This record gives sequence, C-alpha cells and structure tokens, in this order.
Amino acid sequence: MRGLLLMPRQRLAVRKQFEPRHCVRKALANESRLFIYEVHTLSTRYLFTSESVTEGHPDKVCDQISDAVLDKILSQDPQARVACECAASTGLVLVIGEITTVAQIDFQDLVRDVIKEIGYEGEKGGGFDSNSTAVLTGLKKQSPDIAPAVDAARDDKENLGAGDQGMMFGYACDETKELMPMPISAAHRLALRLTEVRKNGTLKYLRPDGKTQVTIEYEDGKPVRVDSILISTQHDPVIDKLSENEEIRARIETDLKAYVIQPVFKELGINLDDKTKYLINPSGRFVVGGPHGDAGLTGRKIIVDTYGGYSRHGGGAFSGKDPTKVDRSAAYAARWVAKNIVAAGLAKKCEVQIAYAIGVARPLSVLVTTFGTGKIADDEITALVNEKFDLRPTAIISHFKLNEQPKIAGGRFFQNVAAYGHFGRPDLDLPWEKLDRVEELKKALSKATSV
Repeated sequence: MRGLLLMPRQRLAVRKQFEPRHCVRKALANESRLFIYEVHTLSTRYLFTSESVTEGHPDKVCDQISDAVLDKILSQDPQARVACECAASTGLVLVIGEITTVAQIDFQDLVRDVIKEIGYEGEKGGGFDSNSTAVLTGLKKQSPDIAPAVDAARDDKENLGAGDQGMMFGYACDETKELMPMPISAAHRLALRLTEVRKNGTLKYLRPDGKTQVTIEYEDGKPVRVDSILISTQHDPVIDKLSENEEIRARIETDLKAYVIQPVFKELGINLDDKTKYLINPSGRFVVGGPHGDAGLTGRKIIVDTYGGYSRHGGGAFSGKDPTKVDRSAAYAARWVAKNIVAAGLAKKCEVQIAYAIGVARPLSVLVTTFGTGKIADDEITALVNEKFDLRPTAIISHFKLNEQPKIAGGRFFQNVAAYGHFGRPDLDLPWEKLDRVEELKKALSKATSV
C-alpha cells in the first residue's frame, strides 16, 4: 500500500502506471489542486512453460544438416547464396534448395558425418543409420529474379538489399545471467545436459532423441520456483537387464534427477521444492525415435530456436540460410539490440521488431517495446536504436562477420546453434550476444533522464 501526493496534471499518468488489472485505486481526497491516492498492489502469480529438444530430434537433425551445408559452403565461398532445406525419414535424407556457389561439396559425406556425430549409428540408429541412410539432393541456383535485388539495394546501390520481406523479433530480459527468459533457458540446459551424459558415457543407455519442457512459476513478473519438469528421452530396449516398461521408466527417472535435473537447476539458482512435479517419459517406452520414429524437416522448431514462446516471432526459420536472408541475420541483430538495452539498464524486459522489404536495405520499421519496464519512454528508446544501430543487412553482416564466421571457427559455426538455441548460449562465443553498445546506451540514458 502506498500513499501518493499528485498535482492534477499527473492524474492521467498515475492511472496508466498504477491501474493495470493487478492494482486497485482508491481516491482518498480531492482538493482543488491536490489528489491523494492510496494504491493497493495485488500479487499476481502465473505459470509459463517452454520446451527444448535434443540434437537427435528429427527436426533438429535436419536443422544441423542444413547448417552444416551452410558452414561448408561459406568456409570456401563467403559470398555464396544458400537456402538449404532438409527432410529426413526412415533410411532417407533429402537435401533441397537454392545454392549459388563455387564451393565443392560432397553431400554424401557431409550428411553422414552429421548423422554419425549426433549418434545415429549402428544399433543406436535403428532405422536411421549414418552408414546406410540414403542421401538424395535436389539443388538449384538462386532465382535470377531475386539475386540482382539482393546484390544492389533499390534504395542504396552500394549495399545489399534484404533477401526477403518480413518482420523479425529480438528479446532480452533480466531473468537469467544470459538475459534470457528462465523457462527456455532451463529447457535448453536440460536438453544439452541430456546429450552430454549420453555422449560422455554417464548414462550409456540413452539414445539421441529427446525433449524437455519446464514450467516456471512467476510472482509479480519474477520467476520464483519450478512448477514442473518434463523430459522424454529415447533409450535402449533393455537397461542393465531391466526390460519391463515401468522398471525402465523408474530407472531413467532416478538417473535423470541425479545426473541431469539437479546439476542444471543448481547452476540456474531457482528453487526445486517438494511441490515440483516431475514427468519422466510419461508415455512409457521410447525406443524408436529420431527420423525413424517421426519425419524431420528444417525450420520446424522456430520457437525452440528463439525464446520459447516468451516473445513474439516473425515466422521465419534460421537454419540453412546465408546471412543475406534477414530471417536469420536481422533476428540476430534484434537480439543484439534488445540485450544491450537490458544490460545498459534502459529496461528490465525488451522486445525489438524490425521489418524489411525484399531488395531494400533500410528497415521499413523499428519498434522497441519494454512492457512498462523502461527507464524512459519506448519511443525514446526506439529513437536511440535508430541512432546507435545500423540495421541494414550489409551493416549487420559486416558487424558480426557472419560470412566469415565458419572459416574463422575452423569450418563450423552455424551448425553449433542449430540445436539448443540461437540465443543466450554461455557455451558459445556468439557475436550477437556481445554487450558492445552498453556504455554508449548508458550515456544516452543518463543524458535523457537528466533533462
């Protein structure tokens, strides 16, 4: 409860600030030039859920193949145009798309190497074995109607035009060290840990396919506890002579709590309590998995790739696309902008939307939304973004060195973000995660608030 002394002209602002659904306003007095308000703030509690998947999920197998193709091509030909899609099913991988390049690629070896690294080999592969899966390609060059518009922007002949129209979103918040929403951060860490304990031999009976899901309880907009954890993981048909479904499920639950769940949440610093619900392989047996269990397709996990549904999404996928495709590069730039805004203290939550037209360099629109957490008005922050950040495709590609990253990284860069999220990756050194505009934004904030 708070008492506020307000002049009449402040009345409208107070209503906007203190009268959302979770607040009750009561006028205590109304004198000629003085308004006194008593504000009762009611606690709000809600649940939010996000999911992630492991690198062995069929859609993620395809994302990794598409980005492995991109990495291989850009390592040889940084100016190549790549739009590589992949589909996978039992004993089959189909690689299709539009690629214009002078690079020489052995698609058979490349695809099989990705599948083998994920873990689909021999008995563990089931009906999707890196040694025997057929690899078919159907590739052609980029359309001659599109290429000239991208090579020289209609509004700026010295710069690239956007590779397509569309709107992209970036987001950041102060819920985790990496400035990501807690639910997707936790889900990604569980999925990555699930793969780590499989590959390092801690839980040898695990197979590559898996999904995680985390529900976080919020109070007044802050994550306070873990409500539920769901993990479904592929496994061997027999585990240490256990073959009954319920026995296997119980063994997996015990092991995952000890080797996956507890280490992850100890690191995140959010509470697991006696009311936290655990659902481990709730469907029971999960032996048949990967593309043998369900067909996979590039670009079908766009919410997993971004913010777990916590922020809006423009609809464009990332994997297999070279940096002239703003679906990818501008989404990275939007995250960079949002993260620097939050890190600079301009807001606790920030969403950035950028929109483009094909063949045009300059964004059609830029919008910053801080959900009422901004230190200054959203339109002022938007003006700062337009002043401090060059969001033309050429500038984005140059600033992040996106065309050169695969070669700089020794031939593998984009494939690393094709699983476990493109944002908030403390395990990777990603250029769009750099906080290189924080000091500049802090100075701008200081100047704006001192006026």
